Amino acid sequence: MLDPHKLIILRAVIAAGSVQGAAAGLHLTPATVSQHLQALARQTGLVLFEKSGRGIEATPAALHLAEESSQALADLERLERTVADLRAGRAERITFACFASVAQAWMPHVVGVLRTASPETVVEISINELHPGGGRHQPDIDIRNEALDADPLTIEGYQRHVLDEEELRLVLPLNHPLCSQDAVALIQLRDEAWIDHDIHDGPTGRIITRACTTAGFTPRYVARLDDHHAAISLTAAGLGVTVLPGIALSGLPGNLTDRPLTGPTVSRRIVAFTRAHPVRARLIHTALTALREAAAPKMVHAQPGK
Repeated sequence: MLDPHKLIILRAVIAAGSVQGAAAGLHLTPATVSQHLQALARQTGLVLFEKSGRGIEATPAALHLAEESSQALADLERLERTVADLRAGRAERITFACFASVAQAWMPHVVGVLRTASPETVVEISINELHPGGGRHQPDIDIRNEALDADPLTIEGYQRHVLDEEELRLVLPLNHPLCSQDAVALIQLRDEAWIDHDIHDGPTGRIITRACTTAGFTPRYVARLDDHHAAISLTAAGLGVTVLPGIALSGLPGNLTDRPLTGPTVSRRIVAFTRAHPVRARLIHTALTALREAAAPKMVHAQPGK
């Protein structure tokens, strides 16, 4: 069996581009790093590095081995953390995947409820916008968003629960001319500088893009980010306007305001998916109830039956 430690060193040398750089990052001597690489080469029967000028260059075999080892090392790290949790008496856990605005707005309430119900439980939260493959463990509850007119999302092995429906709103500086209007038609933003908060073109970003296409234009982005807090900061600096879901609007800076959009309205649905788990069924039910409580203040604005 391959030594995971040697694979970690291989990946570090490739990332650093030199034995010396990897040694500094790993707090090892260059000689120790070289010895591990030589041992890995003997064990695999592969040529891992070749001389290149005064340095070395990873061979295609080394690059392929490093790439293929990524998931195995991540799984091993999860296993080691599980052992640490068990050793510390934290055998029970519940895992969530969600997008950033839900993590900020709803998860404090959910974690508080879970802490009261089961003080020894470890709550793990991964941002599925940034890590579509998941976090350390398969999520017990996966929170997604979808367009209202799209086919309902499904995840094999999970049960679907609608939590909320909300409109996305225009966020703009208080001194912007459009602040004089009670609502803003999307077409009025055709010539505006836009700040995008969904550079990865996730579900919310696609909803916004499709609404703009329906209105007859493509947003003129001057900055694209993967964080709505940063998008708000750039908007507050007067660099453009942004469109955000209502859940992300709490605590706007004093020099910003928001307006509803028309022609068309821009909306999304928030859905939770829970998996069947015989051991964590109680925790999952408690967490789902807490999620519904967190969403409840907004649900009064949804249509009856939604």
